[in-house]
Amino acid sequence: MPASSALRRSLAVIAALPLLTLAACGYGSQAKDDGEAKVAAGAKKMDGLDSVKIGYFGNLTHGTALVGMQKGFFQKALGATKAEPAVFNAGPSEIEALNSGSIDIGWIGPSPAINGYTKSAGKNLRIIGGSASGGVKLVVNPDKIKSLKDVKGKRIATPQLGNTQDVAFLNWAAEQGWKVDPQSGKGDVTVVRSDNKVTPDAYKSGSVDGAWVPEPTASKLVAEGGKVLLDESSLWPDKKFVITNIIVRQEFLKEHPKVVEAVLKGSVETNKWINANPDQAKAAANKRLEADSGKALPADVLDPAWKSIQFTDDPLASTLNTEAKHAVKAGLLQKADLNGIYDLAPLNKVLKAEGEPTVDDAGLGAE
Repeated sequence: MPASSALRRSLAVIAALPLLTLAACGYGSQAKDDGEAKVAAGAKKMDGLDSVKIGYFGNLTHGTALVGMQKGFFQKALGATKAEPAVFNAGPSEIEALNSGSIDIGWIGPSPAINGYTKSAGKNLRIIGGSASGGVKLVVNPDKIKSLKDVKGKRIATPQLGNTQDVAFLNWAAEQGWKVDPQSGKGDVTVVRSDNKVTPDAYKSGSVDGAWVPEPTASKLVAEGGKVLLDESSLWPDKKFVITNIIVRQEFLKEHPKVVEAVLKGSVETNKWINANPDQAKAAANKRLEADSGKALPADVLDPAWKSIQFTDDPLASTLNTEAKHAVKAGLLQKADLNGIYDLAPLNKVLKAEGEPTVDDAGLGAE
């Protein structure tokens, strides 16, 4: 079976994974509004829209969305147009929601963005900004794995077949000279696709020996006695690589550019506040996680996880292109044409107005 056909079948299965709580739209849970983001008196609707639907994950790597919602940065920028959140736990499900119009804008990892763009032949989404770098680690059982070479022959969890961390681990394993079948996960090392919510239990039970996962799952494993064997940032130039992008439906971008610009303004303001107030931002993100999922993170997980993530407006476009090449090399994606995947004009307009440096699309921008 061609890799692309297998990937399509696998992604269809992944898209069917259960979400935190299914909403009426069938795609994402409606996040709880705890009253932080009130519409200012006298504010007007933007472009006549009642709301803009914004998707994100309950991961700290989506901290811009968490803090922006919690502290009202998006709502302030949107005036009387409501910033309506929807929480997802699977990239393919968020892409499906974007494709159907159930959300308009979303925070998402690079692999789902690449897959969504290529599967629609470049006709549905655009990446319009960056959000975060880092926050991904290989955490292992120190009793079973004491060095990188000891990973061979062990069972290592990744979140999903073809997701960002799955691609990264398969690429790293290949660089060690190990052979792994990308679909079954079997080979010199066994790749176990495990939802981030259940990976800590799988680790505790001994059914996996480690995991290549994003925060806060990595720090949850450390709290269970795991050891960080490798921080993925150490594998990248300047220790920077895209872990979270901002995407938008092309139709929505065309019809409501002012609304898109407003959300980007809220994102830029959020990142600025996060970087100036790291402790307050960490607390705000945790409060949003609690509002969305009903459970806050304990300090021994929250503190180290937050420190490992860099929040940035730069989409780090050159690293997205590299990640796409890794997916092709791993056999999870046919050669991808990413030309046109970015439209950074609205973000650069916001950055100029804020007196901040503009960002680059690595030659992959829309004409």
